[in-house]
Amino acid sequence: MKATILRYGLYGALLICVLFSASLIFAGGLDFSTQEIIGYVSMLISLSFVFFGIKHFRDQENNGKVTFGKALLIGVLISLITAVAFGLLDLVYVKYINPDFTAEYYAESLKQLEAKLPAAEFEIKRSEIEAEKELFMSPIMNFAIMASTVLVIGFIISLISSIILQRK
Repeated sequence: MKATILRYGLYGALLICVLFSASLIFAGGLDFSTQEIIGYVSMLISLSFVFFGIKHFRDQENNGKVTFGKALLIGVLISLITAVAFGLLDLVYVKYINPDFTAEYYAESLKQLEAKLPAAEFEIKRSEIEAEKELFMSPIMNFAIMASTVLVIGFIISLISSIILQRK
């Protein structure tokens, strides 16, 4: 079981790193909304290894059987490896490769809000965003947010995969 988790977790981690790097090269000029969509699609593709890891364990290592609980555990642990890798990659990106990313993202968010909201509501939202800005500019918080995002999506995929693949 450990070998399966490690192998498929590393496959997911490697793929998410490759997709992230490719998006930096090929999608650099795109707006933040499009980049966000590309990021979520990359997460989903990378987390497909959860399904394949559970299936491999069931068919190759456990005589065609796997309980829901064991499948869920395998899936979550595979997701955890992928999540930590993505969190570290994002940390390196915002700390060393593009240290202005967070400030640029906040500026763009404020610009979009200003266009959508009346002046009074915009000022309230701007104050809220400014209060949170310092927290989210922390590299550790950035790591935690990105890793937990991947982990939550991975948990959902693990849950669905466990329901589909369980066999007693």
